[in-house]
Amino acid sequence: MVKLICGIHNHELVKSLVGHPYVERLTKDEKTLIADMTKSMVKPRNILLTLKEHNANNCTTIKQIHNARSAYCSSIRGSDIEMQHLMKLLERDQYIHWHRLKDQDVVRDIFWCHRDAVKLVNTCNLVFLIDNIYKTNRYRLPLLDFVGVTPTGMTFSVGFTYLEGEHLNNVVWALERFQGIFLRHDVLPGVIVTDKDITLQICCEAFT
Repeated sequence: MVKLICGIHNHELVKSLVGHPYVERLTKDEKTLIADMTKSMVKPRNILLTLKEHNANNCTTIKQIHNARSAYCSSIRGSDIEMQHLMKLLERDQYIHWHRLKDQDVVRDIFWCHRDAVKLVNTCNLVFLIDNIYKTNRYRLPLLDFVGVTPTGMTFSVGFTYLEGEHLNNVVWALERFQGIFLRHDVLPGVIVTDKDITLQICCEAFT
């Protein structure tokens, strides 16, 4: 049994419902718009601005945008896990890719590059930049980024590698995959620019 002590509110009624889950709900049209903008690689904050431009009374927050984007991505994957979905996308878009496994069912390292990047690599093969990026994804995996430089000073993405760790064995494997996209083994990078990553420096010295 509930006993009523006082029937009067101890605070005034709120003037706005901003922040309340009920008013933050997305309509069917808004969810469709979020899905379309997500496919077009629009940033969440710009999606939110677009929704508010279409409806000045919209009380949606950035958290709802992230939730809607996550639900959309999950619906695309279906029953596949994220790695399985990535493999399917690489096959569908005909990316050149390699990977190696640990314990037969866990991807240890994965390298991928676009076919157009291979053409550029074999045309502009003088200077390359290689950098290891840390803590930029939810899995905290190092991302080894390969960037080429054209004779006009423009840069282009060559390929990317998610590594199990920043150990010598992992970096050597990635550089071997990078070497594998050169059509002629007697034409290798003339200059490789890196940061002060000791492991990467050792591997690049052996590579060149």
